Amino acid sequence: MAEATNPVVLPPKTVFVTGANGYLGFAVCRAFVHAGYRTFGLVRRPESAANLMVEEVIPIIGSISKDAVFLDDLYTYTKTIDVIVSCTEQIPFAEHFEGIIAFIQKLATTSNQNGVRPLVLSSSGCKDYGTTAVHGAPDLAPHTEESPLQPMDMLRHRALLSLTLFEHSSLFDAAVLRPTPLFGYDSSYYSFAFELVAAAARTPESTLKLHLDFNTILHGCHVDDCAEAYVALAEHPKRDAVAGQCFNISAHRYETLTELAESLAAEYNLRGGVVPASAEDEPVPFADMALGFSQWVSSTKIRRLTGWSDKRMLLSESLHVYRMAYEEAARRGHEGVLRVRERIGGTLVKAMK
Repeated sequence: MAEATNPVVLPPKTVFVTGANGYLGFAVCRAFVHAGYRTFGLVRRPESAANLMVEEVIPIIGSISKDAVFLDDLYTYTKTIDVIVSCTEQIPFAEHFEGIIAFIQKLATTSNQNGVRPLVLSSSGCKDYGTTAVHGAPDLAPHTEESPLQPMDMLRHRALLSLTLFEHSSLFDAAVLRPTPLFGYDSSYYSFAFELVAAAARTPESTLKLHLDFNTILHGCHVDDCAEAYVALAEHPKRDAVAGQCFNISAHRYETLTELAESLAAEYNLRGGVVPASAEDEPVPFADMALGFSQWVSSTKIRRLTGWSDKRMLLSESLHVYRMAYEEAARRGHEGVLRVRERIGGTLVKAMK
């Protein structure tokens, strides 16, 4: 009879996520926890820590800055980090990025000294490429990682500075991730569409009129699917295939504004529907940014490399479920809902009256 042998048990991998209470950061934390990582999440305010603890994420309280004093708290748990994920977004971005690169350098130095070279996954976005043509246009082609960067001015620093992470290969490996707009749960900026249509449903006309091309391409991705893409890159066995690369993250196909408009009208029982506006109709502030940014994005690169694929239904395919999730989050005063409303300013407030 053969003797029983004890399998070699490796220590769990570790991940440190900035912006851990943000829309994407929170989903990334959950995904790494599910993948078996010891997960640390950076949040600015102590009152945000409870949400992380419920998801079995270890909260680290602090703000991104050049001194990075929060690292002392992290080092009480571990001095090695396998993966560092940057999910913070701040405009203007340049000064914020100085703090990001400073803390990453410090953390990577300590981790290297203790035998682990980190992989840094930096979050940018597919709006870095600008727009594509609309659905049906003869010149329509998807944005790929080889497409030129043509970001709007407010995103220029993020788009360009993220690439400078590749200059620090002596300390860490890095990849830049560019997700499409995300949906699910508290719904990110797609909450704007929910609120607009809900407000229109309360009017006598029961119609929402938009000064937009209804062939506009809306290529989103569920936030959980996006988070799983981060894990897929972190888990890829060939680090050199990930390091120094950019990766787009998008759903398996795009939707059009026509598809979303039809789903919204049916869901909210809008008698007049969501329809193109005429010249005399008042424009809806922020609608062009939330629903008029036409972009088709290819995620073939990450799919072929890692086998990642999106699994959740598209926004128009399961709108009722996504609406219920958003409305319940709003009812509870979810900080993500409040954050988006604050960023959009008075537009959503006016829509909800």
